[in-house]
Amino acid sequence: MHTWMARLRQGLLAPLKWLLALLILFEEWGWEPLQRVVAAIGRWPGFRWIEGWVRRLPPYAALALFALPALALLPVKLAALWAIRQGHALLGVTVIVVAKLVGTAIVARLFTLTHDALMRLPWFAALYARWSAWKAGLLAWARATAAWQAAQDLKARVRAWLAAIRNSGAGQRRS
Repeated sequence: MHTWMARLRQGLLAPLKWLLALLILFEEWGWEPLQRVVAAIGRWPGFRWIEGWVRRLPPYAALALFALPALALLPVKLAALWAIRQGHALLGVTVIVVAKLVGTAIVARLFTLTHDALMRLPWFAALYARWSAWKAGLLAWARATAAWQAAQDLKARVRAWLAAIRNSGAGQRRS
């Protein structure tokens, strides 16, 4: 009976694990490129001073600043949900996606700038280490599944097909 309950629990948790893995993969996919965009903006003269100021913040001020984008975007996301409820689904979903992209970009850059200060907080460093280990385990689980392997195989086939189309088009232009 114990094994039956464990299997039922695993079956019920699998969709949640997939949802979390997909959300984390989206964040991972966007983290570096979006952070680079914000870093490029940070090289503009006025922003360079701001980034220097952020890097020098003490730990708890850095933590407050790091949490600010989530708090600032909450009303935007609630307004998007309200728009969806009012029948403006496309507008609401677009606002949520844009808010997610902007929020990820800003949080990624802020984390880079405040990392050293945040890691001076022992409890934050411990939570970050646990989060990193948990995330790595979840992503390893997702990457080991048949669904992930099938998606990777499909992605490789699509890339090969697109490359073949590009190459055949290049050969026709040379003729």
